Amino acid sequence: MLKRVLLFLLVLYTVSQINAQVNVSDSAVAAFIPHVSYSYQFSGGDIASRYGDNSTIGGGLKYKTSKNFIFSFDGNFIFGSKIKNADSILWMVQTKDGFIIDGNGTYALYALYERGFNFNASFGKIFPVLNPNPNSGLMITAGFGYMVTRMKIDNQHRTAPQISDDYAKGYDMLIGGISLNQFIGWFYMGNSRFTNIYAGFEFHQAFTHSLRDWDFSTMKKDNDKYIDFFIGLKIGWMLPIYKRAPNKYYYN
Repeated sequence: MLKRVLLFLLVLYTVSQINAQVNVSDSAVAAFIPHVSYSYQFSGGDIASRYGDNSTIGGGLKYKTSKNFIFSFDGNFIFGSKIKNADSILWMVQTKDGFIIDGNGTYALYALYERGFNFNASFGKIFPVLNPNPNSGLMITAGFGYMVTRMKIDNQHRTAPQISDDYAKGYDMLIGGISLNQFIGWFYMGNSRFTNIYAGFEFHQAFTHSLRDWDFSTMKKDNDKYIDFFIGLKIGWMLPIYKRAPNKYYYN
């Protein structure tokens, strides 16, 4: 998905090289805005007992009206490497010293990671605060989406069948559910192709439940409901596309 987003942005940038620049400093313009982003997130709520901090990378599409209202859709890949209480999760397949014996009778080489994704739709407005032009300022948005997280078990050479394939699903703590999101930060849209950015604080609240039929670590189905929080520092790069004259589009 990320490769497709980057390819799309590359095509838009190539087209922009042969089109005239439009000065956005005079008035607010309506624009479609493809974007890519990175966020560093701090976990909270129930999910903080499973994982530490993580990161997201993603992309999406915004639409800004000439009144500076903004609509947005984005998708993000979640990744991290801080797993808490790993020994209590894999206790069934570990020796008393905390090792896992693979199919060759030797210690299995494996690593644990946090993985997931989210999709979000949001709506908000750009306010004229610290704005160098009518298209920039303080951006505040809110919306909803869907979030999924799990623990990935990376078994080198797949030599330990007890933590591979379908067996790994019994340990991966796959959860998902509806989420809410909010963002507050600075939105800058300028004349330069390379200086269209936004940055600020992003908040997620996810109402999740297990998506697995059985949890090996507790030897029962997980029927609990969870409330998971993420607070992130997010930065994004944008490539606005807006109309200058009938039937002609120029790329900033």
